[in-house]
Amino acid sequence: MTIEFFLCLGALFFLAGIGAPIAYAILTASLVYLVMSGQDLGVAGKVLMDGLYSSFVLLAVPLFIVAANIMNAGTISDRLLRFCVALVGRFRGGLGHVNVVASLVFSGMSGSAVADAAGIGKIIIEMMTKSGHYPRGYAAAITAASATIGPIIPPSIPMVLYALVSNSSIGYLFLGGIIPGLLMGLVLMGLNSWVSHKRGFAIEDAVPLSELPRLTVNAFPALLMPAILLYGIYGGVTTPTEAAAVAAFYALILATVFYRALSARALFDILVQSARSSAAVGIVIGGALILNYVVASENIPNTLAQHLVGLDVDPLIFLLGVNVVLLLLGCVLDATTIILVIIPLFLPTCRELGVDFVHFGVVAVVNCMIGLITPPYGILLFVINGVTRIPLAEIIREIWLFFAVLLAALLLLILVPDLVLGLPRLFGYVG
Repeated sequence: MTIEFFLCLGALFFLAGIGAPIAYAILTASLVYLVMSGQDLGVAGKVLMDGLYSSFVLLAVPLFIVAANIMNAGTISDRLLRFCVALVGRFRGGLGHVNVVASLVFSGMSGSAVADAAGIGKIIIEMMTKSGHYPRGYAAAITAASATIGPIIPPSIPMVLYALVSNSSIGYLFLGGIIPGLLMGLVLMGLNSWVSHKRGFAIEDAVPLSELPRLTVNAFPALLMPAILLYGIYGGVTTPTEAAAVAAFYALILATVFYRALSARALFDILVQSARSSAAVGIVIGGALILNYVVASENIPNTLAQHLVGLDVDPLIFLLGVNVVLLLLGCVLDATTIILVIIPLFLPTCRELGVDFVHFGVVAVVNCMIGLITPPYGILLFVINGVTRIPLAEIIREIWLFFAVLLAALLLLILVPDLVLGLPRLFGYVG
């Protein structure tokens, strides 16, 4: 590695350390490298445009963001929530179960953990704290933990970004995330049940079973979205990007025509908010494309791969080591930055060691989602704190058990690749 690259790293960590937005830190650090190595700054523009024009899949990101924001608006979230309350609210710790099941259901519409936590999560926290049966720190912690499921079950914005850097199939990545997402929901519900019995949380008033069919019918059109997405992709009807457009259009029709819950003014606000969110992600993607050019210029990924293969590292040991690194980085970096900047460093080694790209991608995304609730800098902790004003100290005090069971689920996914690859192979994946 050259002195120019060390200056690039120094600029990146310095800017990030003083609180500069990570996108601007990445862009500035990359420009430092180009200037110090005597390269024309026009190289940055060429790399950026080449990366964007050759990545049709990136269009899926703003489309999924629009779909999520529309589904968050009006009565759609409320209908889904009432369905979840009727389904699992009757058990001890019922609203905790509702929290997890709602995240499982809503994950099929949003693809974003932050959208899940800030949208339907806020509503459930208010329900849990108003009932007086749950400490507010516990309500916030289980909401943050369950929101990590959102980007695992399709659609998933992080998996779209991973597909961009690894050239993997989005369709198989989406399929690979279904069982891990359900596993995460299962361990969270198991922990909630145990804590509820241990602490003696009261049982909520059960919704009569006779109401379940009506509530199911009300929520059914919204519940259809994941099925439409998966059928479009695996039925050969649409590409993943086209499926994202279908998802956004379906959400719009659902909110405006079927449920009549979205005004023209609200739609305008949603489009503006979605544009801002997409721009924020786009700046990070642009910076990452340039930084990846810098890393490739230094030949770091291939050097790392040759070094590890030369040490005859076992693929399982490599996977465990990479996941420890990603967990540590997750304490200070957001998931988008890790996926776009850090993970590409390990892909050549995965190829040399025979580690499956779909398995590695799903495990890495799960790891990044756990990083969102890792104290003290997990972004979901700050999101929940921001929308509810529950003190951060109370949330962190309750988050550790949820963090531990999600780590156990991650370890199981690493040790048993068939949990990730079973469904993709059922649909023809041969990796």
